Amino acid sequence: MKISVLSGKGGTGKTFLSVNLAQVASNSVYIDCDVEEPNGNLFLKAKDSKIENVDVPVPVFDQEKCTGCKECVDFCEFNALAYVGGKIKIFKELCHSCGGCTLLCPEKAIKEVNRNIGKVEVGTSGNIKVKTGELNIGEATGVPIIEKLLEDMDYSKNNIVDCPPGSSCQVMESIKGSDYALLVIEPTKFGVHNINLVYELVKIFDIPYGAVINKDMGDSKIAEEFCLKNNIKLLDKIPYDEEIGKLNSNGHIVARESKRFEGIFKEIFDKIKVEAISKKVLDKIEEEVKQ
Repeated sequence: MKISVLSGKGGTGKTFLSVNLAQVASNSVYIDCDVEEPNGNLFLKAKDSKIENVDVPVPVFDQEKCTGCKECVDFCEFNALAYVGGKIKIFKELCHSCGGCTLLCPEKAIKEVNRNIGKVEVGTSGNIKVKTGELNIGEATGVPIIEKLLEDMDYSKNNIVDCPPGSSCQVMESIKGSDYALLVIEPTKFGVHNINLVYELVKIFDIPYGAVINKDMGDSKIAEEFCLKNNIKLLDKIPYDEEIGKLNSNGHIVARESKRFEGIFKEIFDKIKVEAISKKVLDKIEEEVKQ
């Protein structure tokens, strides 16, 4: 099973929910796809980690062979190529490594070389397998790193995907093939405004979804009304609690340290399993009816 945990903005508690769900789920894999700022490992503290670099192919030009036909420049939809001063110039950060320019060049003046954009680190934290992606500073997109993190996913395990915040291309890559999307809502006007963009995204992907309100101070009316209005199942509310604050600020996983909160996260995880399984059963029935 693949559970994607999303939020509309940073600081909502997406990673907090993700690491604690990984803790209470048996046979779990925590996957940190927030590659621009991964921080799940601050809590999980994975050991015996192995690191693999992630490279992408970029074009290199033989200027002596190039005749300046500009077919490659006209083809590139990402404006990664320009013809300046009688030479082709490449903006590597804009290149999406599609390989089209290499295929099109009539003079065979282009070849591809690998360029490092980041890394993937795999280790263990107790019984949890931990996979973390990290994008190099200054890079424009972490999609290739997310693709690497999610390749060969074992759906017999409970894969908890800590997605990037917002609704960017990196988020879309993270949630592909999800069995369930958990929306983490901060009970403020700003938090509700931003989670609405994510809500629209999971609808487009036709992923079953529910919500958890985090940092509940007893006045979560605006978030509850949003869920009610959009028919989003509210799985639980996590209180704005002093014990959580102390454990979290010291880099501890709350569900490891507190029986009280372990029970809350187990209940959330069990509800997610029921919702995901119910959707699969309904889809199967609908498919059989069509046949």
